[in-house]
Formats: sequence, C-alpha cells, structure tokens
Amino acid sequence: MNQEKDEKLRENGQIILENNRADYRILLLSIIGEIEGHEAAPNQSKATQYDHVLPRLAAFEDDDELEGLLVLLNTQGGDVDAGLAIAEMIATLSKPTVSLVLGGSHSIGVPLAVSTNYSFIVESGTVLVHPVRMGGTVIGAPQSFAYFKRVQDRITRFIARHSHTTKEDLEQMMMDNTELTKDLGTILVGKEAVEAGIIDEVGGISRALEHLKAMIESGK
Repeated sequence: MNQEKDEKLRENGQIILENNRADYRILLLSIIGEIEGHEAAPNQSKATQYDHVLPRLAAFEDDDELEGLLVLLNTQGGDVDAGLAIAEMIATLSKPTVSLVLGGSHSIGVPLAVSTNYSFIVESGTVLVHPVRMGGTVIGAPQSFAYFKRVQDRITRFIARHSHTTKEDLEQMMMDNTELTKDLGTILVGKEAVEAGIIDEVGGISRALEHLKAMIESGK
C-alpha cells in the first residue's frame, strides 16, 4: 500500500492524508508548474496534466471514505480551458475543500486558488492577475479581440463568483501598466492578495489543515 502511495505521489502529486486514529481522510492534490492542456508541455518542464486531475476529482467525490480536499498551488498558469475545467470541478465538489498558495498561483492559477471553499496564501506567496495571452497565429480582425474579451470574461466572472473581489476590480488589476516592466497586470504578495479580496487568509500548511479538519467536523 505504501508503494502505491509513493507511486501516486511521484506521478501525479496526489496522496491521502490520514492521522493515526483515522478520524479523517484527506486527499492532497498538488498543482505545480504549467497547467497542461490539449498539448503536452516540453519534457523538461514541470506540469500538471488536467486529464489526470479531473478523473481523480471525480473519484474523490464518489469515495465515501475521503472527507476533504487540500489543494497545494505553485503554478505559473498555463492552458485556460484546462485550468478552468479543474477549477469548475473543484468548485462543484460536495465535500469540504481548502487551497494553499505556496510560491505562486499566477494567471489561470488564480481561479484554481479561489475554487475551494476557503483559501490560504503564505506570507511570501504571490498571485499574478494579467490579461489573457494567446500563442500561435492570431487573425488581426475585430472578431479576434471579441473572442479574447469573452475568454477573459469567463475568468473574471469565475474569480469574482468565488472570492470577495469584483469583476470590475479584477479588470483594473489586469490592465495596470505600472507594476510589471514588460507586461500588464498586478502581482499581489501574501497579505495584499487577502486585502484585495482574492484570497481568504494568510497562513501555512498547519492553518490550512486545521481549517479543513474543522470544516469536516462541522459537516459531521
């Protein structure tokens, strides 16, 4: 059984946490590096594959023995559709969920951070909000800009719905041209993310687990 746990942790960044008394069983899910979508990330890159995460979340929802989900985040962002798919999946789980931003949760990582019932960020953790970017060939037509706007609206609406900020404030942060030297956007560190209404609380792993266990107990 330990070998199976080690394999899951090594391959997918997933492990089940349970104390010696087995009072609770929590699924730990780590989302790191680039969020990989329909195209595979380069071999040398750390990546979270959404086609691995979605089935695991479905199995978590259907497993009566698993009582809560803790999501650890340290991601630079990645594929918008893949990130939103994971975020929507987490947001619609019926069991208690908590996220913890370690390092950073940038770009499409922001919806993932707020998708849980409660969110934490460490003091040195960062949240980066910026406009939607798109690689590859883009047709220089009004329809292309309208499409970009619709994609961006999907992201801002989701964040606003699952946090204490507004769509208008998020759009202002996205378009800020004073903070990043070569890009638009806003970077928030630790407490700043809480003050902006995106993250619920500053805290580390012990506080995140404590809060999740309290949610599980109140549900019982």
